[in-house]
Amino acid sequence: MVSLKSFSLFAALTDEQDKRFSTMVRTNDYGENELVLDFEDSSHNLFLIQSGRVRVILRIATGREVILGEFADGEFFGEMAAIDNSTTRSANVTAMTRTRVVTVPQSLFLSILRDSPDVALQLMRSMAILIRSLNTRLAEHAFLPAKYRLYSELIRLSKPRKGHDQQRIISPPPIQLELAERIGCRREVVSREIAKMERENVVERSRGGLILADMNELNRRLSEGWNAGAE
Repeated sequence: MVSLKSFSLFAALTDEQDKRFSTMVRTNDYGENELVLDFEDSSHNLFLIQSGRVRVILRIATGREVILGEFADGEFFGEMAAIDNSTTRSANVTAMTRTRVVTVPQSLFLSILRDSPDVALQLMRSMAILIRSLNTRLAEHAFLPAKYRLYSELIRLSKPRKGHDQQRIISPPPIQLELAERIGCRREVVSREIAKMERENVVERSRGGLILADMNELNRRLSEGWNAGAE
């Protein structure tokens, strides 16, 4: 049986609450590229990722789809529909790898929030982090041309490269079409800009991923974009 306390969102539950509530959830397994939730889904449940990784794609008013983000082990999604009881979902969720998802019924989730202020506080903290991230991306779309949005997204996706203090790496290497969907532009724009960055030794391709070889230059360019947008 899954333990809700094993997820950071529900870490504040008592052992008795955990034992009681954990009998009221269910688990489902999904294969790579399998649909977890589709647009217009009418459910209002909360979903916890026990293992694996999912991608969330948002459909905006024009009908275009944008990659909103990815969630992995221990993270959750679906909280907004569970809280505001919205009639349909505006996002599509797909498993990127073999994934196990724990479904928490809306009624149980709301009951836990009412009875456990610490869980409610943890939810608010998590949502505040998400809102800050979305605000940043919204500002980027409003003020930055595509190439600067690309710089920002590359930095956001990267991790420190072991043994190279001044470099970061995106591993596995990003797919250009997915980068374009993340920043809301055509794939050709991404392809052209990355090729230019390679010629200028700002990024390097390797077997293990895309290396951000000159972080100082990348950050300088991003600052340049923000300064130009503020004028």
